[in-house]
Amino acid sequence: MTSTRATLMQVAERAGVSLASTSRALHGAGASKAMVERVRAAAEELGYSPDAIGRSLRMKKTFQVAFAVADIGNPVYVEMMRAIHEVLEPHGYRVVVMSTGDTSTSTVELVRSLGSGFVDGMIVSPLRTDDALITEIQQAPVPVVVIGRAMDDRGISSVSTDSAGGIGEAVRHLHAIGRRRIGFLNGPVDTTPGASRQRGFDAVAGEIAAERIEREVAADFTVSAGLEAARRLLARSPEDRLDALVAANDLLAIGAIRAVRELGLSVPEDVAVTGMDDTEIGRVFQPSLTSVSLGTTERGRAAARIMLQLADDPGQAAQQISVGPELVIRESTSVPAGGAR
Repeated sequence: MTSTRATLMQVAERAGVSLASTSRALHGAGASKAMVERVRAAAEELGYSPDAIGRSLRMKKTFQVAFAVADIGNPVYVEMMRAIHEVLEPHGYRVVVMSTGDTSTSTVELVRSLGSGFVDGMIVSPLRTDDALITEIQQAPVPVVVIGRAMDDRGISSVSTDSAGGIGEAVRHLHAIGRRRIGFLNGPVDTTPGASRQRGFDAVAGEIAAERIEREVAADFTVSAGLEAARRLLARSPEDRLDALVAANDLLAIGAIRAVRELGLSVPEDVAVTGMDDTEIGRVFQPSLTSVSLGTTERGRAAARIMLQLADDPGQAAQQISVGPELVIRESTSVPAGGAR
């Protein structure tokens, strides 16, 4: 039987360029935008599809990068995944999304499995980090980039952010608009984000003039956990209720707003609420959520760019990138304390 499948040579002939230029254009490496468009148009016209298996065997690469996170449904990780894909896809890489669960042990096992050769590298955002995980990453047979905790002292490439400083910005904003009875709704404090955000809140809470400071820890970083924890937080001293809630992420903040409304109170008139991560769901929620952006897209892109460099030269020195926080003020804190309804 004769195969009618279009070949790379036929695409090159149709585009009027060399075979090498055609290959570079299809894989997004070393080709101009005009060249890429010209070659891809020819490939589409001929119905050409690359032989991924053959390419992998020739180059001894899978052209797959794992993106491993604790909760693949969290909107932060979804936004991060899109950013990683946008950087890697033009270079011929696919992103394989994997769930690590919420324990360090499960992440260790996943990193250890990299020896089977199913990916060329991994971008991981671990919820919990311990010495066993760090050692496994250091010994991994393929490049690993960590999003979250800075790893400059461990020789591991990482993209970090100052979430402690971000929480501080949120507390100062609430104090500036006249809120004096402030509650902090955190996720588990034995996690990387929980620990850093707790430090940030405690530091600023000790600096501001406040009538009352409360803290509550949710079971995890989800809306339902935020609702339950916020109910407990708001139930304390109802005669002297809180007038502001600082949540450790947007999902907890949305749960907190539900808890406020259950009491017949309004956001932000009665209780102002802030979140963290500046997610799309927080931007479209009613009221739209004041939130601390931690540069989710920027961190994803930075990690993907580091991965591309390490894929080309695994022996190069570890890179460290830090993305600063930015408070984005929206409707959930738009009314000062004592403001008109």
